[in-house]
Amino acid sequence: MGGGRGRWVGALPRYLTTPALSPFVSQRMRAFVATASHEDLVYVKNLLEAGKLTPIIDRTYPLSETSQAISYVEEGHAQGKVIITVR
Repeated sequence: MGGGRGRWVGALPRYLTTPALSPFVSQRMRAFVATASHEDLVYVKNLLEAGKLTPIIDRTYPLSETSQAISYVEEGHAQGKVIITVR
């Protein structure tokens, strides 16, 4: 469950509406929250280091341009992760 574009509350509305819609659809609907264990994070780290997993970074913005980065994402332009750098 991802958040919608331009919504500061992310997936919260979906978490609230899923139980209400569940009786009216043929699929079983329920909220899902993933939790990562230490072992999971080590596994992903190893994949990254081996070059088997590559994150897609659309743009990088300095902290001073955070508002521009948020606007870029809200407008739906991002094709990957948008990174805010802090030095």
